[in-house]
Amino acid sequence: MGGKGAVSYFPFQEKECNMDRTEVLKPQTLNELIQILHEIFSSDKVNTEEVQNIVESYESNPREWMKYAKFDQYRYTRNLVDKGNGKFNLMILCWGEGHGSSIHDHTNSHCFLKILQGSLKETLYDWPQENESEMVKKSEDVLKLNQCAYINDSIGLHRVENTSHTEPAVSLHLYSPPFNQCHTFDQRTGHKNVVKMTFWSKYGDRTPFAIGQSQENN
Repeated sequence: MGGKGAVSYFPFQEKECNMDRTEVLKPQTLNELIQILHEIFSSDKVNTEEVQNIVESYESNPREWMKYAKFDQYRYTRNLVDKGNGKFNLMILCWGEGHGSSIHDHTNSHCFLKILQGSLKETLYDWPQENESEMVKKSEDVLKLNQCAYINDSIGLHRVENTSHTEPAVSLHLYSPPFNQCHTFDQRTGHKNVVKMTFWSKYGDRTPFAIGQSQENN
């Protein structure tokens, strides 16, 4: 692993989750989830386990998120749902059959990924070492409906793919703090590139198209 640590933007706590509070704050709707997240991230301390449990406890309802779900024929899309008062970004990613990301980092941010429809394969990798010809795979898992995964740069890098050739997938992502670029990695060499991310849509409306836009992040 390449010496990356958790961010200090918020003093996140990854232990001692307050389960009573989690149960009280179980969201019944997407709007309620957004309100709860605003409340949590207004605090000086944020518990990653609590956030993961709350996001996972929201039961996907397509009638609530469909207006944000914008698909593209050729690649997955990133669709902004809420800016989180500058402390987090909440977005919906839409994956056509066979769509996937590059191997990438998260620019020292926390990443929560929840499945709203279909399933996604997440493959974790160690950070590339010097003179290493091929990146080392740590694990892979298939995330299914309503599951929520968590990753930060201290855990490693990952790639996310919709391996289905018959069903599109939709996922909800929370990043804290927000960021607009990350690094992607060549699996064969470990070579990295800086990639700027863009939104396919914001709040349900298509963003202006720009040649050369990229969105290799999830």
